[in-house]
Amino acid sequence: MEICLQAGLLCFGFFLLIKGADRFVEGTSQIAKRCNISQLVIGLTVVAMGTSAPEAAVSISSALKGNADITIGNILGSNILNILVILGASALIASLPVARSTVRYEMPFLLGITILLFIQGLDGSIGFTDGIVQLGCFVVYIGYLLMLVRRQKEKKEEIISCRPLWQLLMLTVVGLVFIIWGSDLSVDAAVAIANDIGVSERFIGLTIVAFGTSLPELCTSLIAARKGNADIAIGNIVGSNIFNILFVIGLSALIVPVPFASSFILDVIVAAVSTLFLLLFCWKRKKLNRGCGWIMLFGYICYFMMLW
Repeated sequence: MEICLQAGLLCFGFFLLIKGADRFVEGTSQIAKRCNISQLVIGLTVVAMGTSAPEAAVSISSALKGNADITIGNILGSNILNILVILGASALIASLPVARSTVRYEMPFLLGITILLFIQGLDGSIGFTDGIVQLGCFVVYIGYLLMLVRRQKEKKEEIISCRPLWQLLMLTVVGLVFIIWGSDLSVDAAVAIANDIGVSERFIGLTIVAFGTSLPELCTSLIAARKGNADIAIGNIVGSNIFNILFVIGLSALIVPVPFASSFILDVIVAAVSTLFLLLFCWKRKKLNRGCGWIMLFGYICYFMMLW
């Protein structure tokens, strides 16, 4: 009976996520056009950080409660899911053009900070100093985004939406609330079901909790791809992964040292290799096509089987 109740909450959480992501993408993309801000910048900032709110809440809460396996596992699992599953699935819906700056700067930066996390975790803990370094890198990243906004020279586009600005803002806020609420319900229900089945905490963090907290990115990117907002789809994932490592783990480490189990070394290597493959796929053609999408999904299936 308890499992049936949790399954019902899980489905309701998925419903909130899908509806919330639809409204969130519509609101932010139209606001971007009205303010003459590129979809790439919106995807790398507002959308990325908004959809990473569940990862931040779950990971910081887990760190405070001493559940380090969920803190690290949630971030690594989410980042792997974001690239291999979410971008892979989005590429199956539509071929995704990738901005030159994303390939040249944001993706290599993501690869670099993933390797940094690997180096920091070799001593078995992400401590206060490590957190300072990560948050320092996050400040540099925010500075880069501000510079990107100033340098953009896009021509003003004709405003397609006839909605007034206050409605678009309300649409964005309501969408974000639905995303966070739906993700919270989904994660709680999934963890409860997993605990009843008797699955390990590391496995829960890397798969079920990671999937639950990545649902906002999944819904947002799929809907953005379907609506032709490719820069939001790609920028959302790259920005979310950067935010997850630098801000979420960095802030968690400032609050309390986060143990880094040796078993996570393999997972952070998979996260780095996934980022490297994404970079190589997009380097020449500046596009993520369906063939790459199938390869990425197959890669995640292999990783999941290895975990299992």
